[in-house]
Amino acid sequence: MTLTVREAANRLVEHVQRVVVGKRQPSEQLLAALLVEGHVLLDDVPGVGKTTLARAVARSLDLVFRRIQCTPDLVPSDITGVSIYDERSGAFEYRPGPLAANVVLVDEINRATPRAQAALLEAMQERQVTVDEKTHALPDPFLVIATQNPVELEGTFPLPEAQLDRFLFLLNLGYPDADDEDAILRIHGPMTVSTDSLGPLLDQATVVSLREEVRAVRVGDAVRRYIV
Repeated sequence: MTLTVREAANRLVEHVQRVVVGKRQPSEQLLAALLVEGHVLLDDVPGVGKTTLARAVARSLDLVFRRIQCTPDLVPSDITGVSIYDERSGAFEYRPGPLAANVVLVDEINRATPRAQAALLEAMQERQVTVDEKTHALPDPFLVIATQNPVELEGTFPLPEAQLDRFLFLLNLGYPDADDEDAILRIHGPMTVSTDSLGPLLDQATVVSLREEVRAVRVGDAVRRYIV
């Protein structure tokens, strides 16, 4: 059965809300970013569900998912991959890094050094990585979901403008309201659903089909002029 973008968004939100309560709009925006080939930065204080939301959405997509936990000792090759000499063939063989996935969660991105952060620039803009002067295409579709804590400054490295410009959405999740807090308390217990237990909802063929539907949307002359 072919899904429309709205139907897919509704199903995704319902699926994600099994583990993340009250984050309907951010869930839809994560799907929107995937369909228009953008990336998302979740910027908020600890404890509001940034990583949980990113993992829940990624788990809901039947795509290759990888996670990069950023630390000050992270180096570019940990992200992009490396070339390793193969004694049997007598040649260097490329070993892909975690960027070789459809959905990449870059957790606490501002804890990585500027050198490591820069390794993401080419991947996010051109959907490729260059290692030892050789370019390697990344999987399609490709989505980076990054998280950061804007409050803690010690041991962090603020993202430069060039890096921030690679993100389509900068989302602040905020604290849940009273009703959502009550729902969170009600669902937590012996029957709690973990993020890892979420099964895939949308497969790669569906995502590609939805992306083509988005590309086919006609933009009127008046709207285009307003954008410009």
